Amino acid sequence: MLKYKRFLIAAIIFFFLSIALNFPFPHEYPIGQEISSALNFPIRTMNGVSYIGVTGLILFVISLYFLVKSLEKFHLRMVLIAIFLVVFLPMELVSAYQKTLATGINAIEYERRGSSCRYEMKGEKKLYATCQFPFKNHSNQTVHFNIEFYEKYLFEDETPLLSLLNQGGPYEVIMHEKEREIVTIETDIDLSKLGVDSMSGESWGINLKIVDGDKVRKL
Repeated sequence: MLKYKRFLIAAIIFFFLSIALNFPFPHEYPIGQEISSALNFPIRTMNGVSYIGVTGLILFVISLYFLVKSLEKFHLRMVLIAIFLVVFLPMELVSAYQKTLATGINAIEYERRGSSCRYEMKGEKKLYATCQFPFKNHSNQTVHFNIEFYEKYLFEDETPLLSLLNQGGPYEVIMHEKEREIVTIETDIDLSKLGVDSMSGESWGINLKIVDGDKVRKL
């Protein structure tokens, strides 16, 4: 079945490089994006194409090329397995790490799809916000952290509501071992300095940061 061992080794190297570049931990965005930001490399083109995603895809295609070249048969079967692994392996590795070795905020899982915020006017210049965030502590220890908010994408004419939620902070959270909890935050936002008369609405899939001293995770 194996034709060229060196090609198989090359396939494995490029495969794990492609995964490492797009590995979604400790932040919601890939490790490659964090490295690019630190080195001041551009992350996206003007058309919104991600350099990190394209580079990861190229590395994965190269790994498939070497994989096929290394085998005498079962080419299609092994390619399908590789595609399956590159899609599901990263999240499975994150899950396994959080459930076994992770400590502190690294053991905290944020179920972003279940998060939401509702905004309603309270008086003439006060916006009342109530938010819910599902968390799970996978460790065997109590974890303390603060919740902060940031704008992942913000258009020129948009009001930075998430950042304004920080006015009511810090939002302290204590999660006991193996605890799953929906954390509720309620706060008032002062709109008087924003030139906004009134607003209301709802949002889902909230981006936030969990902070413990110098440790920060963007989720």
